[in-house]
Amino acid sequence: MPLGTLDRSPPPFFKQGPSALSKLLFFSAFALFLMVADARFGITQPLRSAVVTLLHPFQWLALQPVRGSQAVGQYFASLGQAQSEAETSRRELARQLLRGGQVEQLDIENQRLRQLLELRGRLTTPSTAAEVLYEAADAYTRKVIIDKGQLAGLALGSPVIDAAGVLGQVTRVHPLVSEVTLVVDRDLTIPVLNVRTGLRSVAYGDPSGGGDGLELRFTGSNADVQEGDLLTTSGVDGVYPPGLPVAKVDRIERRVETAFARIYCKPLALPGGARHVLVLQPLTSQLPARPPKEEAAPAKAAPKGPPRGKEAKP
Repeated sequence: MPLGTLDRSPPPFFKQGPSALSKLLFFSAFALFLMVADARFGITQPLRSAVVTLLHPFQWLALQPVRGSQAVGQYFASLGQAQSEAETSRRELARQLLRGGQVEQLDIENQRLRQLLELRGRLTTPSTAAEVLYEAADAYTRKVIIDKGQLAGLALGSPVIDAAGVLGQVTRVHPLVSEVTLVVDRDLTIPVLNVRTGLRSVAYGDPSGGGDGLELRFTGSNADVQEGDLLTTSGVDGVYPPGLPVAKVDRIERRVETAFARIYCKPLALPGGARHVLVLQPLTSQLPARPPKEEAAPAKAAPKGPPRGKEAKP
């Protein structure tokens, strides 16, 4: 092939445009121009607004998974915080309820103590303050244990009262504690006096052994006894001082077939709720001692005379 027929121009693949340095300078100058023009005249603001408007739905869709994960995390965090606050609130409420119950109980105890102190000031009988520790374990009796005993000067048979009336009697004394049989016990009896009529009787503890009442026995059906009558200690037994409130008549049953009425009474003291009590000295310890018994003078011997029917010899 002749040399003149050859195409000496390079193929399009190898064609070279402007140099890289030229392009760099051109585009740098163009970018600088755009920045200056945008800063001075804001020529790209409409374009920027249009691009932002077009890209907003895509941005919103892209942010939904992130927002969803954040919402789920906030939900569980708030749920845990709410549960923790609710648990704290429940504990605080229980603490406040317990404190409120204790305050109410202390208020009631203070009122009873004030009444007990007022009653102690009116009594002329020597007394010793004591506190009920617990009830006796015997289910067939009504007894409590108090925190005073022989070392505190308590004696067997001492009456025990609370702010409302007679609670019972000391039936067993130990060095540090004592056992008190309550008035509602079936083995305890108290001579009482009807304040309205002056009728004397004897109050017995509940015969069932588990109730909280008393019963007046051997009272005639025609006796002048009414519901609501106040019964106090009569003082004839030499143990209880007279005038201590014991009970009120609660119910009367008069039967034709028997000569005695069934009279049920409600004790004024609190057999199941007394906390602070007064232990009185029995009346027997306050009575003066009996005078010594005088010995009878020996009888003078009668002079011996002659036997009857016989004359004395000169």
